[in-house]
Amino acid sequence: METTGSTASARPTGKPPTGTPHTHSALRLAALSWFTAATIGQLAFVWMILAHYGRTTLSGQMAHWNDKPLIKGFVAGDSTGNLMFAVHVLLAAAVTLGGLAQLVPAIRRQAPYLHRWIGRSFFAIACVMALNGLWLTWVRHTYLSVISGLAVSMDGILILIFSALAWRHALARDLPAHRRWALRAFLVVNGVWFLRIGMMAWVLITGGGLGMNRTLSGPADIVLQYGAYLIPLAILEVYFAGQQSHSAKAVSLAAALVFCAAAITLLGTGGAIAFMWGPYMM
Repeated sequence: METTGSTASARPTGKPPTGTPHTHSALRLAALSWFTAATIGQLAFVWMILAHYGRTTLSGQMAHWNDKPLIKGFVAGDSTGNLMFAVHVLLAAAVTLGGLAQLVPAIRRQAPYLHRWIGRSFFAIACVMALNGLWLTWVRHTYLSVISGLAVSMDGILILIFSALAWRHALARDLPAHRRWALRAFLVVNGVWFLRIGMMAWVLITGGGLGMNRTLSGPADIVLQYGAYLIPLAILEVYFAGQQSHSAKAVSLAAALVFCAAAITLLGTGGAIAFMWGPYMM
């Protein structure tokens, strides 16, 4: 998922694609549409975090974390667990904003120094959050079923791997490879966010929680939890392939898939704001 103007820079060296300018323009427009939809949803997510968790934490009213239904938020007497939760949820706002900033081509072109430092901070925070999330999952037992615990743990492991690879390629000055791995890292870092909007999109599309249950172990729950990061990664790979394709039809199909992702992202964002985050954004 890259904004317009960054496509060429993310393309590996080699023979350029021969698809028509029209189809590659459509692919760039599709990527911009997905980025725009994601930006709206992620800014709403950050707003909710700061308005609810930020305000209650700074005011010392951590018990109000539980005003929003949680698996395990504030627990009286669990100082370590409460601290780990606070670190995790508040860093989520920082890593979300940092990730969005990294996708803006103007920052990379006009302020490369800022881009590098935001990138270093993004990867460092992402790794801290991944390890923190693994601790919360298996030590504090913040999961509803083993299936959900394994899904979020796999996401955390992918965050560590993809962040390391993106950083390694940046140090090697292999910028095309760095950008590809950075985009993959961006998607898995936002796995929890994709899960929220995916759940809401599914609820709206099916007219209810078809295949879902309270322990997140229903068939739809399983697909949504693993799909929250595997599906966006698959779409990103199709996008990369479209960039390199010599077939106008293949590029058009890639653009159509990314446009579909943008539409579902926007639908899920609307549902999340209306039913999941809205009451806590005031």
